[in-house]
Amino acid sequence: MNKDVLIVEDEPKIARLLELELTYEGYVVTIADNGKEGLEQALSKAWGLILLDIMLPELNGIEVLRRLRKIDIDTPVIVVTARNTTPDKISGLDQGANDYVTKPFEIEELLARMRATMRNRSVEPKVKEQAKLLQIDNLTLNKMTREIKREGKRIDLTPKEYDLFLYLLENKHQVLSREQIMNHVWGFDFEGETNVIDVYIRYIRKKIDQDFDINLIHTIRGVGFCVRGEDS
Repeated sequence: MNKDVLIVEDEPKIARLLELELTYEGYVVTIADNGKEGLEQALSKAWGLILLDIMLPELNGIEVLRRLRKIDIDTPVIVVTARNTTPDKISGLDQGANDYVTKPFEIEELLARMRATMRNRSVEPKVKEQAKLLQIDNLTLNKMTREIKREGKRIDLTPKEYDLFLYLLENKHQVLSREQIMNHVWGFDFEGETNVIDVYIRYIRKKIDQDFDINLIHTIRGVGFCVRGEDS
């Protein structure tokens, strides 16, 4: 876990108190005392978390957050406000803050919120990684890179072949009718040949199944098509 924390706070006493407490907890702390410097620091490196006061000189915290999120959508940010008003909280959250605390705050509460925010961030990449990788038997499809491999062998599909196979794979073990496939892959207003699905199924079968022992693409006579593995 990245323990580097940026504190953007213009009140020296509060900034110093936070620095002492967070350093004691094992964090590596950097302080910026105005919004302009805070934004520059925020964009200068990867931070484990940013504590961002809303009321800042030169550039207010909401504007700092807005500009930061245009470039960096991932770094956890907890906004700190002296005003216990709903608009401040809403503005911070709308601009991409992960959480907020209101002055005066108990340091124990702040530390707990920091731990929770940083813990959630450490889980998110794993979730995203799992979500972008589809698999059935010995075939994998990476949705981010559009790379398909079976038994380690790369399989190249045309854009339309990829769209068709991705739709089948995302709905593996389910029988999809020709109408469902046509509407999803080609669109409701497609006016081409009615047998286009069968043609493309034949194309991707040659690439996905032909050189392997187990067929993954199956025709359900009179209904449609599905992708299913050996176990099913």
